[in-house]
Amino acid sequence: MPFQVIPAIDIQGGKAVRLRQGRAEDATVFSDSPLEVARRFVAAGASSLHVVDLDGAFLGRPVNAEIIFRIASGAGVPVQVGGGVRNYDSASRYFAAGVSRVILGTSIVRSPEEVTRITRAYPGKVAAGIDARDGRVAIRGWVEMTGVIAVELARQIEEGGVSCFIYTDIARDGMMVGPNFDAIRDFANGVSTPVIASGGVTTLDDLRRLKAMEGEGVAGAIIGRALYDGSIDLAEALKTERE
Repeated sequence: MPFQVIPAIDIQGGKAVRLRQGRAEDATVFSDSPLEVARRFVAAGASSLHVVDLDGAFLGRPVNAEIIFRIASGAGVPVQVGGGVRNYDSASRYFAAGVSRVILGTSIVRSPEEVTRITRAYPGKVAAGIDARDGRVAIRGWVEMTGVIAVELARQIEEGGVSCFIYTDIARDGMMVGPNFDAIRDFANGVSTPVIASGGVTTLDDLRRLKAMEGEGVAGAIIGRALYDGSIDLAEALKTERE
């Protein structure tokens, strides 16, 4: 799995927003049209997109699905989707609409049998989203902390056939302070499945440091606020894939 730089589009209330540390009340609206944001990222050279239905993550069911369907059908690149995908039916609707990968988060803690059902039906098309603070897993749009150790949960579900892990350090997400490199390295070294890092990417040097961890299992990085704030130019960021 070659290293990928993946721009993120978080959707709340039908708009493209960014949160700080996952807090719904701390949202910044960057565009009224997530579809236009997707087109802009693809025009800059993005080879895939990371789309999250934030309302869905909080409510436990897809809320902005119609917008996401339009992105998936019109982007022209693979689109991975998370947020409110808690069961087989939700996952199937996204795949039928052209989504290339769904991200399961809360369900890997609450409904592991449903995760197995989805991974068996759609092999290679399911990612496990592991969202952690101080090494422990958060679920339900990060509003509920569990006592589950992130890497231990990851090891338990690896055998179920997930294609990759998306590891997010909640404390860094949207804060523009850089990734938690030590936590990412420890997580990637603790599993045998490729890991995509998320949360805190702020500079091109951050991307280069993550790319340097490719041999340790880090297969990509998701960028959000840094693209919207302009601290990272996507075209420049994509060049780190080939460095």
